[in-house]
Amino acid sequence: MSRMTEDPRIDPRLKEAFGDVPAFPLPSFDSREELVAAMNSPEVLEALQATTGVSEEEAEAVAPSAGLTITTETFVSEPDGNTIKVSLMRPRTGRSDQPLACVYYIHGGGMALLSAFDANYQALGRMIANHGVVVAMVDFRNCAVPSSAPEVAPYPAGLNDCVSGLKWLISKTDEWGIDPNRIVVSGSSGGGNLALALGLRLTREGDAGLIRGIYAMCPYISGSWPRDDLPSSTENNSIFLDTHSNFGAMGYGMEAFEAQDPEAWPLFATEEHVQGFPETVISVNECDPLRDEGIEFYRLLLRAGQRARCRQVMGTIHGGDNLVLPCTDLALATTRDMAALARGD
Repeated sequence: MSRMTEDPRIDPRLKEAFGDVPAFPLPSFDSREELVAAMNSPEVLEALQATTGVSEEEAEAVAPSAGLTITTETFVSEPDGNTIKVSLMRPRTGRSDQPLACVYYIHGGGMALLSAFDANYQALGRMIANHGVVVAMVDFRNCAVPSSAPEVAPYPAGLNDCVSGLKWLISKTDEWGIDPNRIVVSGSSGGGNLALALGLRLTREGDAGLIRGIYAMCPYISGSWPRDDLPSSTENNSIFLDTHSNFGAMGYGMEAFEAQDPEAWPLFATEEHVQGFPETVISVNECDPLRDEGIEFYRLLLRAGQRARCRQVMGTIHGGDNLVLPCTDLALATTRDMAALARGD
């Protein structure tokens, strides 16, 4: 039996859906080039699909597109001049003259894999939008396997795309009926890293006031596992995700990890780095190897006197409440909480 099947903490619905799926391996590599070649092999791409797959029909049933206007927009990212797609979802209900809050969403995949246009992320975006907010899902450059952006590039390419996309979105708020004072940056796993890193970038540049807050889910922010000071990195390893390797640092850029750059790996941040940081919610999963790094960043914000809240979703694996199936009720609760932060409820 897998560790997921044996663990009494895990929601039975997640066991039924993923209990027979091997933990997604993130192996060690001797170079970034070797990693990129290996991660683009058919075998790895097939294994990845097994951990995230949801059909369009299933997704539509739990996160309907009715009542939403969904378009694909593009912007030119700085400083590289590359073009990035954004999936924009806008509710059609409500007063047309009343600007809406917005969630700027950054997809997961360890900054290396996946796309905002994958079926589960599209469904998650619709679920957020169905709470009455605009959703903009940025499909930044991954560092290993292409998203809709054909290039792959290490740090800081993906972060630059996310920062550029936010500023582009702010320039479009009048056109799209978005309240510029109610924009929340959100992301899960690698997207949680990028959401917090975006907050660090804005804070360093004196622009933290551009956003209302950050909602970071199961953030992938340590860069090195296992760690004695992060017990979940051992306690929960091989439950859905196996992190005991150099995969993250090698793929995203070993130089940034060795330099302890907090905008690459936010757990390197100090209290000085987060002075003036946007209001933040950290959401973690009980049975996730990454659980404790998210909690540690939350505690850093508290030590620095910043506004922060932490929630733990019990019985869930890594990103379990970001999967629209099988635990739709948990995804609805998390997306409702995210939308409430954007609205200022």
